[in-house]
Amino acid sequence: MGAILKFRVTSFWFLVFMTTFQSFEDIKAWQLSRVLLKDIRQICKRDLVKRDFSFIDQITRSTRSISANIAEGFESRTTTEFIAYLGIAKRSAGEVRSHLYDARDEQYITESEFFALSEQTKEIGRMLAGLTHYLQSTDKTKSRTLKNSELVTSN
Repeated sequence: MGAILKFRVTSFWFLVFMTTFQSFEDIKAWQLSRVLLKDIRQICKRDLVKRDFSFIDQITRSTRSISANIAEGFESRTTTEFIAYLGIAKRSAGEVRSHLYDARDEQYITESEFFALSEQTKEIGRMLAGLTHYLQSTDKTKSRTLKNSELVTSN
């Protein structure tokens, strides 16, 4: 069962097809955040980068935080909690984007890599904003529980 949702983010209109997720692994933003983490880890293995322990720690932690908060939010008991965790995940995507500027300035990544990775973080952020907007339009007073591997809402 899905619903069509139309919403506005800044000056763009998005049309989103919202589906029922059976697990956090079904959420596209979570899937893309895993791809982003893989890309970031590859950059951190480069000779020029691998000696900058502080940078590696910061960018890796903020990238991991995206998928971890999506997962933790999905597993929460209420929609309000889920929304809060999605907000943290979205802010983490912004933090990663900020670290990408450092990576570009230190010449750890090329301009084209910066652009591609920055776009990945923006896309994840847009997806999280869309899911948050959808969840805000639902009844947040209901608790969320898993019953027979399906998400069930109840009063």
